[in-house]
Amino acid sequence: METVRGYVDRMTYHNPENGYTIAQVVQDGGGEEGCAVVGAMTGLTEGETVELEGNWVNHPRYGRQFKVSSYKQIYPATLEGIRRYLGSGLIKGIGPVIAERIVEQFGETTLVVIESTPNRLREVPGLGKKKVESIISAWIEQSRVKDAMIFLQSHGVGPGFAVRIVKKYEGDTIAAVRKNPYRLERDIRGIGFQTADKIASELGFAPEAPERIEAGLRYVLNQAADDGHVFVPEVELLERGRSVLEVNEDLLPPALDALQAGDTVVKEGARFYLTPLYRAEAGVARSLKRLLSTRIEPPSAATENRQGGGITLNLDQKAAIELSLSEPVVVVTGGPGTGKTTVTRTIVERFEQAHRKVLLCSPTGRAAKRLAETTGREARTIHRLLEFEPATGQFRRNDKRRLEAGVIIVDEASMIDVRLMNSLLMAVPTNASLVLVGDADQLPSVGPGNVLADVLSSGVIPVSRLEEIYRQEGESQIVASAHRIIHGEWPEDTNAPDSDFFFSCEEDPQKTADLIEDLCGRRLVERFGLDPIRDIQILTPMYRGDTGAINLNRQLQQRLNPHGQGHRHGEVELRVGDKVMQVRNNYEKDVFNGDLGRVSAIDSDAAELSVSFDSGSRIYSFSELDDLTLAYAISIHRSQGSEFPAVVLALSTQHYVLLQRNLLYTAVTRARRLMVIVGSRRALARAIQNNEVAQRFTSLSDRLAGTLPLTVDAGG
Repeated sequence: METVRGYVDRMTYHNPENGYTIAQVVQDGGGEEGCAVVGAMTGLTEGETVELEGNWVNHPRYGRQFKVSSYKQIYPATLEGIRRYLGSGLIKGIGPVIAERIVEQFGETTLVVIESTPNRLREVPGLGKKKVESIISAWIEQSRVKDAMIFLQSHGVGPGFAVRIVKKYEGDTIAAVRKNPYRLERDIRGIGFQTADKIASELGFAPEAPERIEAGLRYVLNQAADDGHVFVPEVELLERGRSVLEVNEDLLPPALDALQAGDTVVKEGARFYLTPLYRAEAGVARSLKRLLSTRIEPPSAATENRQGGGITLNLDQKAAIELSLSEPVVVVTGGPGTGKTTVTRTIVERFEQAHRKVLLCSPTGRAAKRLAETTGREARTIHRLLEFEPATGQFRRNDKRRLEAGVIIVDEASMIDVRLMNSLLMAVPTNASLVLVGDADQLPSVGPGNVLADVLSSGVIPVSRLEEIYRQEGESQIVASAHRIIHGEWPEDTNAPDSDFFFSCEEDPQKTADLIEDLCGRRLVERFGLDPIRDIQILTPMYRGDTGAINLNRQLQQRLNPHGQGHRHGEVELRVGDKVMQVRNNYEKDVFNGDLGRVSAIDSDAAELSVSFDSGSRIYSFSELDDLTLAYAISIHRSQGSEFPAVVLALSTQHYVLLQRNLLYTAVTRARRLMVIVGSRRALARAIQNNEVAQRFTSLSDRLAGTLPLTVDAGG
């Protein structure tokens, strides 16, 4: 770690949201030449003196820069420094002219006077009472920000998080953090329990402090939700809580009582729920019961035996259509090639013939786009359908203002977690039909819950299962292999020249990565005429390891886009031409988790990067680049709801703990024209044989079946 001390000569860029700053600093004793400093710094102003800690780095385009890890602002000691500091605009009401007058009056004691006896500013010619009061108020506010930053960094908080904390609590930062540092876990994105716990320890909080015990139990429940669970059994919660907190188990029940009293958790029998998840799951059950209790008048037109384009409907499909037309809530499920799209299209046409308004939606933008293409009608994301408002974080469509529709068809229903499903179902009018379409054998939602599987297992909702494969689809080895895999059989890996499914065996993980690089960079391009970035998507179960997404992205970027103009963000350099993915919903930019795009431009002077998505171009400030990741290779979970012309799947024994049948099945069903599995035969066998899907703690099925209530007092 090195130290740079000097004054801020020029602010090149500053993002007030997270403090990311690019500035020129003239070092003490270093002449007039400034050096570039970059990092999270707030309250920095031209003219002030700073002491920075960090490391020198060489940027490929901008040369030598000082990357700041911590900093502090220091009052200047020279008359010129004081003039520059006060005249910089840092203190509202003081410009260069007034700064000159103040320094003339007080000389080198100027800052001491302002700090300790600010009313003496009235001695300065031309400064009236109101002007002095305004300057004093601005000085105090600036001092609070400075003191808060020093306080946080002195207790181990990095400047990036310190900026977010000060922005949240403003002048109350020190008092708020001292009172309960564990609130940072809830209030500040990116700060988890361990970080808050470290700050609390620095501040002298005891391991047995009630605030710490409550925060630790909340952390366990949140971690469980991240793993897909809606509740945690009491025995497991106490065991995991004791392990995380390393305290006597006797301290945990009183903390749970306090969390219940504060409406943070709900206890139901021996199950503990985070309150929002309990309400969401109970809400899904109540909404489905409400819809099931309504009698639907089916359209009168007779079902045609033939669908547009000369496709004959089989018995399964006709039964699914009739069920959807006669029941208020229906699930249509089936694997690839079984005609879910044909059924969906026919249901739409039948309701339209009966003059019933049809709404189509999917959980992701990519899935909605595909649904629109296959039906020829408008399809929206669920968030769009429900009119999500970014400013409030709420949906405008809800149980008070429901959707106007005769039927709502929801595609890719297996991807919908319990919270989003609750919001959707609340907005479904009681007199509307609801059709949930999905593949129950795919991976469950990334978020908590297992809604589609729970609905199916409850036995309460009418279900139509499509099992017969279309003859023309049956000729596809991708479709045939997917069905073989889900039944625990080896896929069709004959590797015949005219096949669309290939398995290339390579046991060594790094050689697997190299083979994938060559396939995407040369062999598949030459043989099938594929665009290596637009048409080929690499999938992998994990992020780490030789065949994980991180390493594969590094190799593919170097192979496919080695010379693009770049900007380094953390450990990754993003280059013009790179394939990238949005990794969280951004409603203001109108881009969503899983959307794929290409970096189209980088403007380092403006500290901005442009990405071209299917929906148009979006601008990202350098401070927003955590929202993007390289996407030459993505995880199988991230691929849900998408189809790609060609998929290359990396399978290695390094992925052993994640190798499951539904994971492999989901990967294979992403491929439309070509599927290539590269890797270990042992890993492929493990994935096919392992059908022990990780259990999720959910209770929706029991609520629908009537063995659990639809509501409970929040206190338990």
